[in-house]
Amino acid sequence: MLPVYRSGMGAHEVIAARSEQELAVATRAALRDLNALEQMLNGDALRSEQRRIGVEQEMFLVDAAMEPAPVALELLDSAGDPRLTTEIGRFNLEANLPPHPLAAGCLHRLAAELSDVVETADRAARRCGARVLLTGILPTVRQPDLGPHNLTPLPRYVELDRQLRALRGSPFQVHIKGVDELQVTSDNVMFEACNASFQVHVQIQPQHFARDYNLAQAVTAPLLAAAVNSPLLLGHRLWHETRLALFQHAVDERSSPRQARSSPTRVSFGDGWVQDSVLELFRDNLARFRSILIAPCDPDPMAVLAAGGAPNLSALSLHNGTVWRWNRACYGVLDGRPSLRVENRVLPAGPTVLDEVANAALLIGLLCALPAEYGDIRSLLDFDDAKANLLTAARQGLDAQLVWVDGRRWTAQSLLADHLLPLARTGLASAGLPGPEIDCYLDVLAERVASGQTPARWALRTVAGARRGTPAQRDKALVAAMLAHQNTGQPAHRWPAAPEPPSWRWAEDYRCVEQVMSTDLFTVGPEEPIDLVAGVMDWRHIRHVPVEDTSGRLAGLISHRDLLRTVAGPLPGCPEPSRTARTVMKPDPVTVTPDTTTLAAMEVMRQAKVGCLPVVDSGRLVGVVTASDFLVIAYRCLRDAAHSESSPSHPTAAVHAAEGRTPSP
Repeated sequence: MLPVYRSGMGAHEVIAARSEQELAVATRAALRDLNALEQMLNGDALRSEQRRIGVEQEMFLVDAAMEPAPVALELLDSAGDPRLTTEIGRFNLEANLPPHPLAAGCLHRLAAELSDVVETADRAARRCGARVLLTGILPTVRQPDLGPHNLTPLPRYVELDRQLRALRGSPFQVHIKGVDELQVTSDNVMFEACNASFQVHVQIQPQHFARDYNLAQAVTAPLLAAAVNSPLLLGHRLWHETRLALFQHAVDERSSPRQARSSPTRVSFGDGWVQDSVLELFRDNLARFRSILIAPCDPDPMAVLAAGGAPNLSALSLHNGTVWRWNRACYGVLDGRPSLRVENRVLPAGPTVLDEVANAALLIGLLCALPAEYGDIRSLLDFDDAKANLLTAARQGLDAQLVWVDGRRWTAQSLLADHLLPLARTGLASAGLPGPEIDCYLDVLAERVASGQTPARWALRTVAGARRGTPAQRDKALVAAMLAHQNTGQPAHRWPAAPEPPSWRWAEDYRCVEQVMSTDLFTVGPEEPIDLVAGVMDWRHIRHVPVEDTSGRLAGLISHRDLLRTVAGPLPGCPEPSRTARTVMKPDPVTVTPDTTTLAAMEVMRQAKVGCLPVVDSGRLVGVVTASDFLVIAYRCLRDAAHSESSPSHPTAAVHAAEGRTPSP
């Protein structure tokens, strides 16, 4: 392993905390480390010569159906590569690359090493029946994939899940509004497994930490605006970079009282500029967030310093690794010398290595150029504007309106093209990179910005242009196109739209009710007039209307037949003005759950002689499935049987074609 550029939590052996007292010991160890760091800063013991850069690469594993493949542990055994390691989900993978001096050839070396480690992982994945995909959020992830069965069974992930659940005391809630609106709950932290990032580390000289960290904060918004890659989650079109909102919700351990007083979350941009020192960030983390993980104790850092050594500060780094700032200050030891760095966590994985290195080049170039261009950013840009810029960029990508140092409001596209990209070129040149190397990567970014086709925009246009197939089929075709294009190496702004999604692998697309049911429901309350029920059926051309109470629980179901029975006159003992949904509905309809198999649901419908099954989850209505839905499935299955998988439009065939292979019949 290469711990200098590992995330804090992943760099240490984690053991289960058996009591609050053990966690308190971990906090005291972190405070001891913090005191040692302060002494090192006062004594100029930290590395201050040539800058270095490094990266962490997160990846998804997908199976032949383009769905999550939970084979990470088997893959690691097969690969035997120390650069590869686990992530929180069994369908996630992480690679850690060694740092390199920021000098001529560093971007080319970074691209070559990234390509090599991704190819190594992909070869091992193939042996496990899977493939490696680089993207910020995998569009084919569904809620059943996010259960404890897919949590990587290692102490650091099991303990993270257990401790965050205990602190929160209630289910985690994800509520994100974009073009669509997503509102779901989870009893574990596996929503974090939906995210994959490309984390760039840049070493910072201790004496300039405050200035350079603040500049990194300022440029994060326009950097993200050009790199957005994650617009889809659970079939919903949300933010252009949905990862930012999702990650915050996924590990939000705040209890109800802490939410009520707007306590900060562990995932954040921060609340103000750094004034003097990196110590401010570490102190704030310890003051605001409890220790949730423990590891074996290091030697006393003061004793290590007294002996002329460089302490690991493992307790402080472990705690720091459970606070996910979008720009995280990190301490590490390289070749026996301690150093500080900023870890930019905002960039999504993918969609190609070339795109990723282009994004990294922009960040690195700006951090080299802006100290001379801007100096102290605090006097030029209000922190609240920098924070608002990041949220706007995540929502809108290159269309975002950003407030910049001159007080003028720019589009992200104009700010990058007219101002920041030229500065990044100057910055990389000042670090000694030759012109052709700079052009190789920043030209990619300049073309992407000029075209306006970010990876997120490509995905949204592809989904919008798909007129055939179920949402699940469209998502699978999208993922297959991503994989095919990723393997060509062409940057995302040159990708054509994905082909029309065919019906394929219908047995997998229609395995369970969740893949078939309708979620765009028209419901009524128990006391709604029956005239409204009749109107809804007529206006929307539907034959069943669920009745739900104010808490979303299913109260009954009204069919068109139930409605017809009221035509003859008032129900016995029920005057006509009092006719409500409650007087007509069936109060205990037959129901199924989202994970009921399609065949089982068909059998329930056949035996109960009903044409509609409400779908309930924990007592609450989440969808309906009707006989008409099953008729559509039957038609598609018969149609599929008439076509061979070797059709050129088959998603897997697209992947094969990109690799020069012929799909089997």
